[in-house]
Amino acid sequence: MRFTDRRLLAACCALVTPLGCSARVVARGNNATECRKTTVVVLGAGVAGITAAQALSNASVSDFLIVERNDYIGGRMKHTNFGTKSDGTSYVVELGANWVQGLGSEGGPENPVWTLAKKYGVNNTYSNYSSILTYDETGANDYSDLFDSFEDAYSTMEQDAGYILTENLQDTSTRAGLSLAGWKPKKDMHAQALEWWEWDWETAYSPEQSGLVFGITGYNLTFYQFSDENNFVWDQRGFNTWLIGEAYEFLKENDPRLLLETVVKTISYGPEGVIVQLEDGGCIEAQHAITTFSVGVLQNDVIEFDPPLPRWKREAIEQFQMGTYTKIFLQFNETFWDRDTQFFLYADNDTRGYYPVWQSLSAPGFIEESNIIFVTVVGDKSYKVEQQSDEVTKAEVMAVIRTMFPDIDVPDPIAFMYPRWSTEEWAYGSYSNWPVGMTLEKHQNLRANVDRLWFAGEATSAQYYGFLHGAWFEGRDVGERVAGLVSKSKDWECDGNSTIGCGEMADYEVLHGTTSLKEYTVLNGWPVSSFVTYGYDG
Repeated sequence: MRFTDRRLLAACCALVTPLGCSARVVARGNNATECRKTTVVVLGAGVAGITAAQALSNASVSDFLIVERNDYIGGRMKHTNFGTKSDGTSYVVELGANWVQGLGSEGGPENPVWTLAKKYGVNNTYSNYSSILTYDETGANDYSDLFDSFEDAYSTMEQDAGYILTENLQDTSTRAGLSLAGWKPKKDMHAQALEWWEWDWETAYSPEQSGLVFGITGYNLTFYQFSDENNFVWDQRGFNTWLIGEAYEFLKENDPRLLLETVVKTISYGPEGVIVQLEDGGCIEAQHAITTFSVGVLQNDVIEFDPPLPRWKREAIEQFQMGTYTKIFLQFNETFWDRDTQFFLYADNDTRGYYPVWQSLSAPGFIEESNIIFVTVVGDKSYKVEQQSDEVTKAEVMAVIRTMFPDIDVPDPIAFMYPRWSTEEWAYGSYSNWPVGMTLEKHQNLRANVDRLWFAGEATSAQYYGFLHGAWFEGRDVGERVAGLVSKSKDWECDGNSTIGCGEMADYEVLHGTTSLKEYTVLNGWPVSSFVTYGYDG
């Protein structure tokens, strides 16, 4: 019945306006705005946006526009100049995405980001997680035996998660999964640091905040399907080199379809099309719009949707998590730490996740003469450092590294810098995480289109959320779906290799829980109705 009502509404509204009841052009000054018209407008030039546009182009749909707030292609795959080389020039370091995660195995599938990194010769080096030294408030202290204990518990937790999935049992938190598997770090700060290295460093959230089943599937689908390798990118052209290369396989130099430094303010949508209002007063009218905004942007109401997105969509957006992952870079006049070691793990004696993981760019195979090291924080520690001054953060960071190396006269850094992802209006975070209580159906509501307004990005990938290749797969999927709807050719067939012809996505307007009202009884510890109002005077 829902679909019948929607078609009736579309038919009635089409008599009133070309874009349905909700989509309309906002007047500018005394004259009506003349919108630039296109078939598809892609909002965002990150991995999902460029891949979606490429899918359109591959399907012979060339009438599209790409709108990007920043002055570059790449989105959260962003780099900057940092420090000084011996010749006076700067190094290039990545502020956002930094790894190709899960490469590929002989006889199995290959991660598309790895395929493209090889295609464009992106310089990268294998991250050897066994190349690690451990520290605490006393300096160097070997507690590496905890790695085996955690891995044993993790293996048990994996099996439990698989059982929950296959038997359709209620999910729980990763913390509960670890505890049931025998891993309980409690106040052991060495174990807390090790757990942070194993979990928080990947997800940007703690085990308490992360769902178990989809936390495990998210890991397995990347590292078991492709491979368990993580390769760190240090290319001095920037990690986004491959994405720029792909973009200009279908774009021309100075292509008028690529609109950089263009800010979206309002999106009006309906069953007949979309109008995008821009900050500069201009507007774009399209048959379809593909939005690739981060979950953080959607949660912070940076873009106004007219009409407001339906409740089922907003619930999914608000429930999903946007994590923040902050890399704090330091360059010294010498490498005083062990040159042959990639990672250094610090366990603070009081605070979990306090400047815990240090990574050397002076290690073999990286930027060996750079004397650069960086430390990563996530979550609430990211929010703290991103809201305080560089000077305060530098003092805290230097106190930690001097604690780690008490026998060395650690100098002040000659360069210091870090991004502030949680405050960037075009990002509001680094990447997404699957929270406790999020179901596959509710996540599908995050993915699903609303009329002719489509959504794509790493967060909309049920299988690869949080990963660059998640953005790639979702961009391709939505681009192909839209191409099938607008293409003049009707020969497309929806199959396992392509979503061209698959049409609109499924959505779930009503998702029921597991407990019916009649089960709120004394048998389940619920003797009094929560709706009684005897003591309420309002």
